[in-house]
Amino acid sequence: MTPLAITGYGACQPAERRPSSAFDAIFRKPEGWTEAQFGIAARGVAGPDESSSALGAAAARQALDMAGWGHGEFDVLIGACGVMEQPIPGTSVLIQQALGLGASGLWSFDVNQTCLSFLAAIDVAAMGFASGRFKRVLVVSSDIASAGLDWETPGAAAIFGDGAAAVCLEARSDPAGPALLSRRFETYGDGKDLAVLRSGGTRVRAEDGVEALIQGARFRMDAFGVFKAAARVVPGLIDVVLADAGLTRKTVDVIVCHQASRPALDHVRRLVGGDPGRVIDIFSDHGNQIAASLPTALAEAHRSGRLRPGTTVLLLGTAAGISAAAMVLRV
Repeated sequence: MTPLAITGYGACQPAERRPSSAFDAIFRKPEGWTEAQFGIAARGVAGPDESSSALGAAAARQALDMAGWGHGEFDVLIGACGVMEQPIPGTSVLIQQALGLGASGLWSFDVNQTCLSFLAAIDVAAMGFASGRFKRVLVVSSDIASAGLDWETPGAAAIFGDGAAAVCLEARSDPAGPALLSRRFETYGDGKDLAVLRSGGTRVRAEDGVEALIQGARFRMDAFGVFKAAARVVPGLIDVVLADAGLTRKTVDVIVCHQASRPALDHVRRLVGGDPGRVIDIFSDHGNQIAASLPTALAEAHRSGRLRPGTTVLLLGTAAGISAAAMVLRV
């Protein structure tokens, strides 16, 4: 258990909110098909001037304002994006500069575990708090999924949305107050080919040719394979993490999931049982925002008044790899 508090929340959506009827036209399907098939009513689509760092900085400013942290009054900025704006330098550096801190020397680095990057960043922050190295941490997740979609495969293209979210984390000393109560991460590399984006690193190179780079830049996903692999490990993971926190599926107050897909959210509701309203669901008008998905749902839970002092929150998600993670906070 690590005493810590979320003192600020922020979320930023692109200016354009594209309705599902626009995707029906792209997929050459009758109106209403996308919403009926995938549960998407509308989602954000970033414009040419809306970079990952720009959206991330906008979300960060909201979180910083709520926390009341002044210019650079924190120890570290952790970029927790599923897909980098560019390979070098990392998105955290670009967000730092966009916040007007480019000459500050503020330590800024990236943590990447695709859709679980936000939870991984909280884990890193908690270790920094426990060691006494950090007192205040800004975590920013920002993803533009639309940049790599293959529109010939509706199952992988329809559900992804763009956006950003940020939180301010602060170390605390009261073990009875806000805290990270438990967490666990698991990775099963046998699922490495179920969700892939090959370009952007050293695997696909310029000498392989333009066509290879283009094809490698298209996100490929076996949606059913990912769901099946995740469904095998998530139930046990939930129970272990809740038990470590002294809770059960029935007694945890709020469940904030990675908004992976409509079937994934429905599956979580079945797993935890009880009031289905405990599961925060923003999927229909946000889609799967990769790493930004989970903190955006967390920010919505706060905005809607669901995170009162003392509330226990199960954070839950899966990622390419295949990886899965669960974490329990007391806010």
